[in-house]
Amino acid sequence: MSETKTALVTGANKGIGYEIAKGLGTFGFRVGVGARDKARRESAVEKLRAAGVDAFGVPLDVTGDRSVADAAQLLAREAGRLDVLVNNAGISGEMGPGWVQDPTTLDLDLVRTVVETNVIGVIRVTNAMLPLLRRSAAPRIVNVSSGVASLTRQADPAIEIGPVMAAYAPSKTFLNAVTVQYARQLAGTGVLVNAACPGLVATDFTGFHGPRTPEQGAATAIRLATLPDGGPTGSFAEDAGAIPW
Repeated sequence: MSETKTALVTGANKGIGYEIAKGLGTFGFRVGVGARDKARRESAVEKLRAAGVDAFGVPLDVTGDRSVADAAQLLAREAGRLDVLVNNAGISGEMGPGWVQDPTTLDLDLVRTVVETNVIGVIRVTNAMLPLLRRSAAPRIVNVSSGVASLTRQADPAIEIGPVMAAYAPSKTFLNAVTVQYARQLAGTGVLVNAACPGLVATDFTGFHGPRTPEQGAATAIRLATLPDGGPTGSFAEDAGAIPW
């Protein structure tokens, strides 16, 4: 089995996911670029390689059992183990006027779609990759969350948390809760499981609104992916430190 550490980043063909992949590459990781779209995936791999990253493509739709199982088999063939899993793929779901998801008129199918990707997809991918992660001497799982997942911040009228997003924000709160359950279950195994908030980043996800660059948004996830042994697990963090649940 290769001594080179291997990472898988889902949704890595653009934006924050791409920068996470690039950042891990600078740490010497061989990086699997997980993405559904073949052309975008191959383009991202080509760009990463041009930047000096040892990258390879991983066809991956986090909502599909077969796709995720095939991705795990590909990684087993390519590397024999997985050292870092970054669950970055996510969707906001359709927004109404003012980028609002009004809970009083919310389409239930929209909620199901958002949760399928942002929560169930993370569980699906994590469980498929756990056998490979257990082969690592220092396995790390990072779930890319959002500051809007914080119930403490959402409930405080003095904090500007952005518009009401009744599908997306609760899906990230759900993801945080799942992150804690994984951390509890895997306590003492060496697998560290944490949630990262990238902040408000200017990408196509936000309509290119936000004060932060994708590179800045990737920083916390990269830090959590490269924690030393004995580092935190079950935490929710941003650049400035811990975020209240």
